[in-house]
Amino acid sequence: MRVRLALLGALILLLALALGAWLWRKPAADAARTPIVIGLIHALTGPLATSEQPLVAAVKLAVDEINQGGGLLGRRVELRIEDTRSLAAQTAADAARRLIDEQHAVALFGCWSSGCRQAVRPVVEERRHLLFYPMAHEGVERSPNIVYTGPTPNQQVLPAADWAMQGFGRRVYLVGTDGLFPRRANAMLRDFVQLSGGQVLGERYVPLTSTDVSAVITDLRALQPDLVLNTLNGDGNRAFFDALVAAGLTDLPLLSFTAAEPEMRAYGGGRLERHFTAWGYLQSLPGPANTAFLTRLRALNGADTQAGDPAVSAYVGVRLWAAAVRELGSDQTEAVNANVLQQSVEAPYGFAAVDAQTRRLWRPLRVAQVRPDGQLVEVWQATRHIRPAPWPAFRSAEHWNELLAGSGARP
Repeated sequence: MRVRLALLGALILLLALALGAWLWRKPAADAARTPIVIGLIHALTGPLATSEQPLVAAVKLAVDEINQGGGLLGRRVELRIEDTRSLAAQTAADAARRLIDEQHAVALFGCWSSGCRQAVRPVVEERRHLLFYPMAHEGVERSPNIVYTGPTPNQQVLPAADWAMQGFGRRVYLVGTDGLFPRRANAMLRDFVQLSGGQVLGERYVPLTSTDVSAVITDLRALQPDLVLNTLNGDGNRAFFDALVAAGLTDLPLLSFTAAEPEMRAYGGGRLERHFTAWGYLQSLPGPANTAFLTRLRALNGADTQAGDPAVSAYVGVRLWAAAVRELGSDQTEAVNANVLQQSVEAPYGFAAVDAQTRRLWRPLRVAQVRPDGQLVEVWQATRHIRPAPWPAFRSAEHWNELLAGSGARP
C-alpha cells in the first residue's frame, strides 16, 4: 500500500512538473506567434496624398518582402498605418502616440514635412522610441531617436543649386510652401547664393492648402530671374506648373527640390522645357537591383505605381530596421536603435550605409531633367556618395542656428 501511495505521489509530482513546464513555455510560444507591429505615419488624403502614397507603397513592399522571407525572429511583421490627412503636425503627434501606446509598435516610419517630423520628435524622445524619416530635410538637428534616410542640404539642395547657377546664371528666385523645410532650406540658399557671387531677386511662400500662385508669376515676369529654385510641396506643384504654362514661362530654368517622378507625372512637370530636379534615386537607373525593385513594387501595388527618391528612402528605412532586428535577435526598440547605426543594406540606387555620428545615410546625388512624360533623365552625377553634414560646413553651426532663428523658420 505504501509503495502504491509513493508511486502515486511520484506520478502526481511528474504531472505537476510537466504542467508547469507547459505553462511556462506557452507564453513564449504565444509571443513567437504574435506579429511584430510597426507603425507608418503618412497622408493618404489631402493635398500631400499624391506625394506620400508612393512612400506607403514602398513600405508595404518592404514588409511584404520580410514576410515572404519568413518574417523576423519567426514572426510576421504587421504594418499599422495612420492617415495624417495632410493636416496640422499635431495630427501626426497624436498618431505616433496611438501607434506606440495602443498598437505597441516597436518602430515608426514616416512623415513628409519637417513640421510633421518636429511634432513626432518629442513623442519618440519621451518614450525612448524610434522614427525613420525618409524625406529631404534642412538638417540643423540630431535626435537620438530618429534615423534620417533622406538627404541633407549638402547632399541635395546646395550642390544642385551650384550646378544650376553655373549653367543658367546667378540671379535666383526662391519659391516654396509656407513650412519649416522650405523656409529653412531657403535661408541656407540665400546665404549660399550670396557667397557664390549670386543674387536672390525675390522669395515667396504659398500656404499648403492654397493654389494661388499669381503673386509668384507676377514676380517672375517683373524680375526675369536666371533660375527659379522650387521647394513647393504636394498639390502646390500642380498649381505652379499650370501657372507657368499659362503665363508662357515654360522656358524659364526651374530646379524643383521636393518633386520626384510621382509628382512630375501627376502634375505635368514635363510641360516645362528646362525643368530639373535633384535626387539620389531615379526610376531610370540601370541595373538588376532597380529593375527587380520596380517589378516587385508594381506587382504588389499596381502596374502604374511610381517610385521617387522619397519612396526608396522609406523602403530603405524598413530594410535597415529589419537588418538590426536580425543581427540582434530581438525587436526591442532601444537595442535596435543602437544597433541600426552600424547597418548598411543594398538599395535600388546601390547601397545605403548609416553614418553613426549624424544618424543619416551616405547618399548619391543626381541632377535630372524632366521629360514630357514626367520621367527623369540624368544630366549630372556626383562622383561619389556624399557624407551627410547636417550643419553645412561652409559656415559654423552657430551661424546656421542664428540664421534660422532670425528667418521665421523656427517651429
